[in-house]
Amino acid sequence: MSDVIHRYYAAFNAGDVVGMLDCLSEDVAHHVNEGQVRKGKAAFAEFCAHMNRCYKEHLTDIVVMSDATGNRVAAEFTVNGEYLATDVGLPEARAQKYVLPAGSFFTIEGGKITRVVTYYNLADWIAQVST
Repeated sequence: MSDVIHRYYAAFNAGDVVGMLDCLSEDVAHHVNEGQVRKGKAAFAEFCAHMNRCYKEHLTDIVVMSDATGNRVAAEFTVNGEYLATDVGLPEARAQKYVLPAGSFFTIEGGKITRVVTYYNLADWIAQVST
């Protein structure tokens, strides 16, 4: 089941939102760090459009771990990014670069991702883009 996670991250790194959406169930629950839960592919696509407008990110050092059933999966990775456009409530964007450890948790059913939970240290990110 972790194959879908590898496809999801390959699509992320390729900037392929359609490829990411193909990995998700129609009713996916997307738990955003410091934000509200978004439900469904349309809400996920809107989130991706916003992120792609404000940030350019590439993930490295991706390690995917799974339980015995393959239905609960976790990933740890490094976010290598550039802050492109000022996001609401955050520091002004000036093309600042950042490197941030992060992780995600997934639930998989029927070969599709039904839940995505992502965590990173927002205070660390703010400190990096504020210097």
